[in-house]
Amino acid sequence: MILTDAVSRFESRPRLPVLAVMISVGLLIGCSANSSPVSITPPPPIAKTFHNPIQAVVAGGGVVEDCPDPSIIHGKIAGDNFWYGYCTTGPLNDSDKESSGNYRTHLIKMIKTEDFATWTYVGDAFSVRPAWIAPTAGMWAPAIKFFHNQYYLYYAAQDTSLPGGGGAIGVATSSSPTGPWTDKGEPLVAPEDAICCPGTRRWAIDPEMIQANGQNYIYFGSYVGGISARTLSADGLSSDPASEVAITIDNKYEAVNLVSHGGYYYLFASASNCCNGPLTGYVVYAARSQNPLGPFVDAQGVSLLNSRVGGTPVLAQNGNRWVGPGHNSVFTDMGGQDWFFYHAIDRNKPFFAAVSGFTKRPAMLDALDWVNGWPVVRGGQGPSDSEQPLPAAQAGQKSLYVTQLAVADQPGTVMPGFSDEFNATALGSQWSWVRQPAAGTYQLTGNSFRFNTQAADLFVDFNNASVLIEPAPAGDYMVETRVTLNVPASGCCHNYVQAGLVIYGDDDNYIRLDNVSFNDTRQTEFAKELAPVPSRYPRYGSTWIGTPGDSTWLRIVKRSSGGVEAYTGYTSNDGVIWTRGGAWTHTLGSAAKIGLVSLGGAGFVADFDYVRTSTVLP
Repeated sequence: MILTDAVSRFESRPRLPVLAVMISVGLLIGCSANSSPVSITPPPPIAKTFHNPIQAVVAGGGVVEDCPDPSIIHGKIAGDNFWYGYCTTGPLNDSDKESSGNYRTHLIKMIKTEDFATWTYVGDAFSVRPAWIAPTAGMWAPAIKFFHNQYYLYYAAQDTSLPGGGGAIGVATSSSPTGPWTDKGEPLVAPEDAICCPGTRRWAIDPEMIQANGQNYIYFGSYVGGISARTLSADGLSSDPASEVAITIDNKYEAVNLVSHGGYYYLFASASNCCNGPLTGYVVYAARSQNPLGPFVDAQGVSLLNSRVGGTPVLAQNGNRWVGPGHNSVFTDMGGQDWFFYHAIDRNKPFFAAVSGFTKRPAMLDALDWVNGWPVVRGGQGPSDSEQPLPAAQAGQKSLYVTQLAVADQPGTVMPGFSDEFNATALGSQWSWVRQPAAGTYQLTGNSFRFNTQAADLFVDFNNASVLIEPAPAGDYMVETRVTLNVPASGCCHNYVQAGLVIYGDDDNYIRLDNVSFNDTRQTEFAKELAPVPSRYPRYGSTWIGTPGDSTWLRIVKRSSGGVEAYTGYTSNDGVIWTRGGAWTHTLGSAAKIGLVSLGGAGFVADFDYVRTSTVLP
């Protein structure tokens, strides 16, 4: 990611409150030498900072600890100074249970705030599911809008009671941001089969609605079927199936959010698994177009419809306690600063207390910067876990946020003993094998190490793949390779064929960065596996980074601090522009190895041009 200086915003000098002026004047004229001083209790200081996560107070005790897929709107009726948030179905917190002991189901939670420092839970949008929704289905991913002098709440129905079932998009309206809500009574976007797989229902979830050029549009979709858009009727209550266009290729994105900025429509979308506990790798990307129906391209001009899927990262985990940040909505505060409202997962407390495997996703808030025309959260620093300046909640307030740009890791001095240009006739003495492959399936070509893909894997309990390993240096380092994997650039399905780098502790503890074929897409996957884990905890999780090319450059940066090892992934499709991905933490220790893998299916060849290990700057 290439970053440049951005314009910083500074706090203006605060005005003396009128009440304070009146009190001061009263003291001056009301006290004489013979009178007793008046005791004045100063008002509590106005909060200027907040700390993630956002936790709305619940009447009677407790806070909202789970607020996935959040959207937000400022009150639109004169005199309403509140901001309102809406979240996906689920319990409020660990204690939110019915008398049976089961967790309660809240059908779209609603919260509000006047200052972004204190939030309040104000109830649920629905007390019962509309009749067309399946009796136990979730109501997901609300998108709140206001037009025609009323509020519109677009949402996803996880399943329907209609023939054949399947996910669908619904809509409800109200004159108030907190309801009561009147549902349309039928889907706005009905269930349909996925084009890829007749008889399989498309994942018609995660709605977004915008108004552009006098036309209403609804966006929806997920991995199965991709993201699409349709035109909406003027009243926002009907969609036209004949107008549907593809916005993204399938098997990559969901959770779309659109923002108009600088003459472009920016599409934000999330990728990877939303809900994998402490190994969740959710990440947000952006692409833009001057047409609300696309095509949307990233900062390198790569389309979201390409098999080698485009997308410029906006937000990824950074090695602190927050993992899996995603499913965002963007809003502008009263001082003109843009903000990112999203959810993430505390890797130290990833699940509801009584049910391991039921991921808890609290709401989060961080500033959004625009750098060289592209959005990035907190200047590229990722989710915050420290005090942050509050958004300007009310008219006349100034934004206190000041941009601080992250600095990308750069290679320092190459470490010859841990590097190999693969231009000799034999592997260097530092290399050895975990499960040496058959003769003839690997060789040195004179300028690369050629490694046939194997019908084998390195995944949870399937550990039969060969790994070429060398020792890793002590301390911090960067390791880089360039790999050319001859899987076709497009087409389906060479599933899970991949080649890349691994920081290897053992078969069940590693960090891995690969160029991978996944259904009809080609992506770069950055994964973590660990063991042992508590019962029902995941062992494997992954996130995505940048677009692969004919050749793909891969970097892993290891940094240690306070006994925590953080591994950050980078990819490039030209060796010049590098895309920074998320960071995984692990405890691989001093015995960890640097390795190469080529696996997931036979019939292809990976050429590794070199392995270069260096110190890391800054």
